[in-house]
Amino acid sequence: MALLQALRQAAGLQAARHGGLALREACLPASMLCQQLRGYAVPSNQLQLIKELRERTGAPMTDVKTALQAANWDLDAAVAELRKKGLAAASKKAFRHAAEGLVGLAKGDGAAAVVEINSETDFVARNDQFRSLVGCAAAAALGVAALRPGSSSELAEDALAAAAMPDGSGSLADAVVGVAGSVRENVKLRRGFRLEAPGGVIGTYLHGSVAPGLARIAGLVALQSGSGALAGDAAAQAQELAQKLAMQVVGATPKYLDRSAVPAEALEAESRVLREQALKSGKPEKIVDKIVAGRLDKYYGEVCLLEQAYIMDGDLQVRDVLKQSGKQLGADLKITGFVRVQVGEGLESEEKDFAKEVEETLKSVA
Repeated sequence: MALLQALRQAAGLQAARHGGLALREACLPASMLCQQLRGYAVPSNQLQLIKELRERTGAPMTDVKTALQAANWDLDAAVAELRKKGLAAASKKAFRHAAEGLVGLAKGDGAAAVVEINSETDFVARNDQFRSLVGCAAAAALGVAALRPGSSSELAEDALAAAAMPDGSGSLADAVVGVAGSVRENVKLRRGFRLEAPGGVIGTYLHGSVAPGLARIAGLVALQSGSGALAGDAAAQAQELAQKLAMQVVGATPKYLDRSAVPAEALEAESRVLREQALKSGKPEKIVDKIVAGRLDKYYGEVCLLEQAYIMDGDLQVRDVLKQSGKQLGADLKITGFVRVQVGEGLESEEKDFAKEVEETLKSVA
């Protein structure tokens, strides 16, 4: 909620290019968490699962360990178990992503691309050579058309790696290897996305921007009209709306465009959790189905972009804003795609022993 409020303020200040907002950490610092984990006499791989589940759910440490043991150390099953017991924090609550790096954004004629490149440390992420690599990677991604199977926007890994660098110096994969050798860290080309909007507009927003086209989080939204190409004042106003919707994507973290895009297995899993929660709370069996249906509407309002509350006016849903704006512009506005990329999302960086790292460095140069 705090992030959404900050985004509203950012929009009012026309700060969509260089978002300077700060996501609040929802979990204990890694050092404090590790101290707690040392008290558990379990193998290192299980310690890692305990740490990850603690960060993902915010549940008490003892409950985290108990849930994992009950789930036979299956992380997803343990998350579901904690949710049933009401011990997990809200799914929208931010949690630590330890991997470092940057995302780069580039826009071309009717298209935009965003690429994530990871580094081991934040120190390297501030390096000019690394930043130049990320910016060039995004520009190179604009020329890639091949997509991953089943995705409408994520680029095929091999095609992205083989993309030609803008300066003609070779492939993107070669450039990554070169920078890795220069900075003496493991630099990884993780993923890339590309959106097209023929006859439409693409709105972009960079959150925590460190330089033009570079940030920690990027949001993209493709907006088109079903009644023809956007032009003139209509295109300019649609562009402004698309920028705000890109901020929406960053702040409200939607997973799907609408209900039809929610996978059946995800809906089934959510329904199962909601049903068990209702039964455990003592609700009569005969009204549980109605309770689940009502809570699923709330779920859709959290994960589906078109059903989310609009960040600029909480009384309206995004789909309402599209209808109102389209009517004013004389256009049938539709969101044809969106992307949200956050550095390190789904990754964890390695806990490093700084003293040992220095010692190994000294040995390597001796």
